[in-house]
Amino acid sequence: MKRIHAVVYGRVQGVFFRQTTLEQAKKLGLSGWVRNLADGTVEAEFQGDQEAVGRMLDWLPRGSIESSVVRVESREKEPVSGESEFIIKW
Repeated sequence: MKRIHAVVYGRVQGVFFRQTTLEQAKKLGLSGWVRNLADGTVEAEFQGDQEAVGRMLDWLPRGSIESSVVRVESREKEPVSGESEFIIKW
């Protein structure tokens, strides 16, 4: 089990980035969350098996069709026990 915290920079708000991230995470069987931050970035945490988390990290720079990702910063975190779904936080 692996958990990653990521912050995505660029044109990532108002372009369905969170919704597309939710769909991709569910497709990969990941749990966690995604949310917009006040500075215009998107923050997310993903948890699942190493391969699925790696595939999500590979996907993040592409993002939604309308997004334009400039940079992704990520770091590993301790897994959260009992987390079973991926959600959009408000």
